[in-house]
Amino acid sequence: MGKSLVGMVGSGVVLGSFILSVMAWMQVKESGAFEANAFTWLEVGSLHIEFGFLVDELSSLMMLIVTGIGFLIHVYSVGYMHDDVGFHKFFAYLNLFIFSMLLLVMGSNYLILFFGWEGVGLCSYLLIGFWYKNKEFGKAARKAFIMNRIGDLGLLIGMFMLFNEFGSLNYKDVLGAGLSSSYAITCICILFFIGAMGKSAQIPLYTWLPDAMAGPTPVSALIHAATMVTAGIYLVARSGVLYTASPDAMQLVMYVGLATATFAATIGLKQNDIKKVLAYSTVSQLGFMFVALGVGAYTTAMFHVTTHAFFKALLFLGSGSVIHAMGGEQDIRKMGGLKKYLPITHLTFLIGTLAIAGIPPLAGFFSKDEILTNTYYGGGSFVFIMLCITSVLTAIYMLRLYFLTFRGSFRGTREQEHHLHESPLSMTLPLIVLAILSVVGGFLGVPEWMEHKLGLHHTLNGWLGNVVHNAAHPAVTEMFEYTLLAVSIAILFILALAVRTFYISRKTLPEPDEEEIGIVKLLSHKYYIDELYDAIFVRPIQSLGTFLHDYIEKPVIDGLVNGFGRLSKSSGKLIRLLQTGNTEFYLLGMVLGIIVIFVLNFIM
Repeated sequence: MGKSLVGMVGSGVVLGSFILSVMAWMQVKESGAFEANAFTWLEVGSLHIEFGFLVDELSSLMMLIVTGIGFLIHVYSVGYMHDDVGFHKFFAYLNLFIFSMLLLVMGSNYLILFFGWEGVGLCSYLLIGFWYKNKEFGKAARKAFIMNRIGDLGLLIGMFMLFNEFGSLNYKDVLGAGLSSSYAITCICILFFIGAMGKSAQIPLYTWLPDAMAGPTPVSALIHAATMVTAGIYLVARSGVLYTASPDAMQLVMYVGLATATFAATIGLKQNDIKKVLAYSTVSQLGFMFVALGVGAYTTAMFHVTTHAFFKALLFLGSGSVIHAMGGEQDIRKMGGLKKYLPITHLTFLIGTLAIAGIPPLAGFFSKDEILTNTYYGGGSFVFIMLCITSVLTAIYMLRLYFLTFRGSFRGTREQEHHLHESPLSMTLPLIVLAILSVVGGFLGVPEWMEHKLGLHHTLNGWLGNVVHNAAHPAVTEMFEYTLLAVSIAILFILALAVRTFYISRKTLPEPDEEEIGIVKLLSHKYYIDELYDAIFVRPIQSLGTFLHDYIEKPVIDGLVNGFGRLSKSSGKLIRLLQTGNTEFYLLGMVLGIIVIFVLNFIM
């Protein structure tokens, strides 16, 4: 098939899925949730699993995000991957990614969710290592696959315990039952969260996600915005009834999310690869979502999943447009002044930057504001203050990224400057659509003071209320909301002015790698966590493997197997001597054999 036809088919089927998802959403809105069972999948003893689908308010929201954002990324990929020799295979993998994520969110039980869960893990491996001829990219793909196996084992054991406790894996049987806090429920929730740590890149299983930047940029956008990393959030939100019954598990979710959000944000301050900055931003924002889940603000977490899908897809695709124009260059120290060469990319990237930084009235402001509000009442002062600090760090590293990339003077080579150009329509059109969504998307969840003053409604609270809902907290005062709004605007204005002064007016550039010292070097090298894991886990396991190979596998196991082979070969050589081809010898053998039989018969 020609590339144009591949692009049309690959994007068209996802567009068809989006249209069907809209129709499903409308049906849920009119008639409520519906379930469709295709056939009985497994029936062994008391285990009865239907291959069925549950489309309710939560799954329909995820279906719209997956197919809507996924379609825009497919369209973008037509232009971005046009000259790649693996164009056809790339679209097959992207389609499989969307299919697996839809299976995950649409399944009516945990086993189908697990099938989709493994599917997105496989697709991430295929797409992160898409340019497999580069060995480092292959290593990044294996790293993602193996680290996710750790989390997946936790989820699988949790499913075993869930069946042992409830006798079913169906959502309706498990989540509809009256639950009270118990040791078993807490263990199940913690095991499910271990699964979520892997897929949604939380401490300590987060290091695969920044390395996932090895794949083509559309893959990064798909993983970070619409598919894989949102799976862990969906799992915890879907299992909200279980987590509500286990305060200890919720505390764990909240504090791990808080540690991840702050830790990743500090690393993002000193990254110089445009995609690595966005990658650590994703890890940090996922931490925000888990903090929201940990304080029982399930609809708030899903609200941030939605807005984050808009502006993070925009930022990644915008970075892809920059890399496309720069001929593959990703180091922001070699960019600068791209505003005049890439006007559409610049404007849309600026909108994405302001959205994630929390500038009102863009999408990120509303969802972050809601997380901070719920944390203030449900998580305590320490968690609230740390999230506020992390929000400030987010604004700093995103503004740094924007100014170093688009403002000032160009710092690349003359050849790069000569080839600078805006991306084709297939790439800029998705950027424009995502920019619009990043502007208006926040109005899906307006705060209470806007509901009262402007007559607007928190659409997601009303929509998700039948499936998940926020834990009860004291009513938010208008003064608190106004204060949060005013402080946010003031801090962001001061930060923007300070970052611009530092990087543009003073023309300060990040240090070259070889000149980094102290805290700068520590942050640039990501606290040496990869090196620590390598020393604690990778090298000892490789040494153990080498020992077992040299002293067990080859001398013992291979020796035993080869010994039997040599025995068979030697005995064959001896027995072969009996085959002489002499008829008289054979007759003699027959006579001797008959005599032996008679003698034995006589004796016995």
